[in-house]
Amino acid sequence: MSSHAHDLPLPATLPQWLEHCERLHPQTIEMGLDRVRTVAQRLNQGQGLQPACPVITVAGTNGKGSTCAMLEAIYQQAGYRTGVYTSPHLVHFEERCRIRGEVAPADALLPAFAEVEVARRGDGASEPEVSLTYFEFTTLAIVLTLARAGLDVIILEVGLGGRLDAVNVLDADCAVITSIDLDHMEYLGPDREAIGYEKAGIMRTGRPVVVSDPVPPQSVLDRAMEVGADLWRLGRDFHF
Repeated sequence: MSSHAHDLPLPATLPQWLEHCERLHPQTIEMGLDRVRTVAQRLNQGQGLQPACPVITVAGTNGKGSTCAMLEAIYQQAGYRTGVYTSPHLVHFEERCRIRGEVAPADALLPAFAEVEVARRGDGASEPEVSLTYFEFTTLAIVLTLARAGLDVIILEVGLGGRLDAVNVLDADCAVITSIDLDHMEYLGPDREAIGYEKAGIMRTGRPVVVSDPVPPQSVLDRAMEVGADLWRLGRDFHF
């Protein structure tokens, strides 16, 4: 893209935006948070992306989507205004973003897509243009939409791993790790210990992490101790 990219017109519809996102980056997946964090910090007039309400981030090999749906249902029944980001979608892209139990209409996502693009392009001088993958761009746009929706709690599903996933640009007030098995080994590592380490990257100091794998890898337990997370383990701290 040319040095005049920040002068180019913006897409007008969600399908146009998604087509644009698919062309931005040479790789479908590129692990790392540097690029997505740079763009996130430019959003909200430089105030960043962290929502005002609590954030729950869900990682794991299986059960992430179900966990997000159950958390959403519990909070809604208790009267909380919920926002949920999951991926991938089944039929329509908008399914990835639910606000107060309803799929967000395409038009509701467009302002955030435009703002992410402006932040990504930079000012052409002190802020250089940043290349984002499809997942990184769309994650930022949906999280920005949720952050501005007047919600009481936001629930985020990790796309791949955890430590270097775009969702992890936000600090989770509570982390959930479901099962840990051999998945995406070309990106996450050759065994459960390596994969567990990547998923444990969503933990934050002093904040709860709920681990539902009955026999979690030692790397998960070590990471919780290393960062000082408040670890809750299935079979020790809770049962079902």
